[in-house]
Amino acid sequence: MKLSARNILPGRVIAVTKGETTAHVRIEIAPGLVVTASITNEAVDDLALAVGDRASAVIKASDVMIGK
Repeated sequence: MKLSARNILPGRVIAVTKGETTAHVRIEIAPGLVVTASITNEAVDDLALAVGDRASAVIKASDVMIGK
């Protein structure tokens, strides 16, 4: 699969928490480094996401903020 996004962070799913309509998916991209995404429950089901699966966080944004 080719994507136009420049930031693709491969990792492993460590948690999937479904709410009423939205799920939070946590992907560990390095030891102790976790990215959390909010996606629809339907997307979780379509992707058959489960803890332990290899998955990638794909980040595409026109603005990136940095704080210190």
